[in-house]
Amino acid sequence: MVDSEEKTAEVAGDLGFPVAFGMTKAQGESMGSWWDEKRECIQPSEFLLSKSGKVLISVYSNGPVGRMDPEETLTLIKYLNEQRAHAVNS
Repeated sequence: MVDSEEKTAEVAGDLGFPVAFGMTKAQGESMGSWWDEKRECIQPSEFLLSKSGKVLISVYSNGPVGRMDPEETLTLIKYLNEQRAHAVNS
């Protein structure tokens, strides 16, 4: 079942970044997302963006598994920041 708009707002309220709700099939297709015809919704499509909006990492799923793990994502962000700092100081 897809969460209601109210439930999505409750879960996303304290995140500090926008969370999409009510994506259309056309919007999902424009991101390359898997559209679930039976439930009429996109499956998880997650992106790690740079400050300029460049997609650094993308994760797509065609079912209820395959989400970005928060701890692994934080580790990746720290690594990328370290690499960027090293490149600037080299």
